[in-house]
Amino acid sequence: MRAETFKLASGETLTGELLAASANDQGVQIKVAEGKYEKVAWDKFSQEDLRKLSAQNKKLEPLIEPFIEVTQEEKIQKTEVNPKAPPRLERPPSQSLVGALMGSGPGLVILLLLYGANLYAAYEVSIFRAQSIPLVVGVSALVPVIGPIIFLSIPTKLRPADAEAAWDTPPQDVVPATDAGNPMQAEGAEHPSSLKLAAADPAATAAIPQTQTFQRGQFTFNRRFFETKFPSFFSAVRRDAERDLVLVVKAARGEHIGQRITRIAANEIHLQVVKGHASEEVMIPFIEIQEVRLKHKDA
Repeated sequence: MRAETFKLASGETLTGELLAASANDQGVQIKVAEGKYEKVAWDKFSQEDLRKLSAQNKKLEPLIEPFIEVTQEEKIQKTEVNPKAPPRLERPPSQSLVGALMGSGPGLVILLLLYGANLYAAYEVSIFRAQSIPLVVGVSALVPVIGPIIFLSIPTKLRPADAEAAWDTPPQDVVPATDAGNPMQAEGAEHPSSLKLAAADPAATAAIPQTQTFQRGQFTFNRRFFETKFPSFFSAVRRDAERDLVLVVKAARGEHIGQRITRIAANEIHLQVVKGHASEEVMIPFIEIQEVRLKHKDA
């Protein structure tokens, strides 16, 4: 190795040949002349020469590195943290709720179920409001949700006034059948020792009035309906002419034969029914009533 000039930390210079084989963790020997050697500690070299020696000879780098001073910039570079953003899922494109539901299988099933529920609700509303089923279902199919709400908001459709006139018309007496065609009723037709057929009592037959029937769709079953049509059933004691009449209410949970209306509310009626030798009170919601009949107890 040719002679080099080394700059020391004290400011002095030293010219000679560096013997790399003699290097250790304390320093290195430099041949300054023939047969003359000088051992220089690593901390005696300037920082510039230490960096140069470390870059030129990789074998000396582990020995020199502890003596190299690290600048503030190098410390920042070594300790600098470069955060890497983790992989993220891409946001779906912005779209409406219906469009998002139709874009997936489960969403499409939910939409079909809601649409079916909308049509079923329209069918129930048409029955409840006595409207045309094809009309209500058709409008609800074109305008979901809003269609059933519109028909539910309008009053119940009633038939013309002649449907109401049936109640105002007094019941006609039932004409008893004549026995003119019965040969056993003729004078002298019976055998002296035989039994004779008794004719039916016309007065007993005529005493049973005709049954009055009120069906859902023709009438709106509410509190006003029962108070105006059957006022006598709210009394504990009825007149003789109405004492034998009973109220037959056909509902979704069965048919009830009532003797008296004990209570009535905005959405339900309480009917006193007789079961055997005892009586009990039955609550019937107006929405479940399908038919009401006013009849004689023997009819």
